[in-house]
Amino acid sequence: MPTALITGITGQDGSYLTEHLLSLGYAVHGVVRRTSTLERSRLRHLYGDPQIYGRSLILHYADLEDPTSLRRILVKVAPDEVYHLAGQSHVGLSFEIAESTVDSVAMGTLRLLEIIRDLPKPPRFFHAASSEIFGRPAQVPQDEATPMVPVNPYGAAKAFAAGLVRIYREKHGLFLVNGILYNHESPRRGENFVTRKICRAAAAISQGRQEFLQLGDTSAQRDWGDARDYVRGMWLALQHPQPEDFIFATGVLHTVQDVVEAAFSVAGLDWQKYVRRDERLLRSQEPFALVGNAAKAERLLGWRPGKDLQALVRWMVEAEL
Repeated sequence: MPTALITGITGQDGSYLTEHLLSLGYAVHGVVRRTSTLERSRLRHLYGDPQIYGRSLILHYADLEDPTSLRRILVKVAPDEVYHLAGQSHVGLSFEIAESTVDSVAMGTLRLLEIIRDLPKPPRFFHAASSEIFGRPAQVPQDEATPMVPVNPYGAAKAFAAGLVRIYREKHGLFLVNGILYNHESPRRGENFVTRKICRAAAAISQGRQEFLQLGDTSAQRDWGDARDYVRGMWLALQHPQPEDFIFATGVLHTVQDVVEAAFSVAGLDWQKYVRRDERLLRSQEPFALVGNAAKAERLLGWRPGKDLQALVRWMVEAEL
């Protein structure tokens, strides 16, 4: 039975990756932070199964800011694979809490790399990088060779972490992979992310639980995919014979407005009656034309994205309904 360790296991990607690895026969260990609440809704369905929880799924308390706890877990579990998904991941919020974002995203990755290089049997390591490392790229679409020019603290922290993964891979001969993930969504997406916010609002308005939806710039563009496809890509990247970096993206740009119209259509509503512009929600330093070229992942890993945006939004709205 192969063993995997996941940081950020309680997040959207962590929960889907857990399900995927369990279906493949893995023993899955997750790193969770100690909080005042034990509610971890994305894993609730696994907690209640005595055949899984405590047997093939085990959680450990640690923090990315505490290398001693991380080291203790890595030594005890001795995983074959590590999937590093944890860290403050909200781009807009990173301007407000820049220092803690950099500490969790950049320094947290460095701490893990330092521990791994000292282990007698270093595991294969997947780092969840982000399209935000490209910022305002001159190249559209972006590929694995596109220069990193981030325009926000989150992107800068991810660029630092991705650069370290490459350096440690070349210097120490470790099996380290950057998966450069473009936006990927699901009903488990955090409620403060725009796609979930829109889908949740459309459902709530249709049921009389909300009056209107406030948004910033609906012309902003993103390359949105299905989170379940992206976690499958994570696993495939660590099964490849050689450690390499891979982009995971759909290669198609859509606007926030496209999400709005699709979501309200699923809910049976005219979006123009319920959506209002809020200048306070406009983001400074908006990235430009972040759309990925996943040809390398398709060629070497056999990876392809699944749902298109319309199907993705329908899934999310119907889950809210």
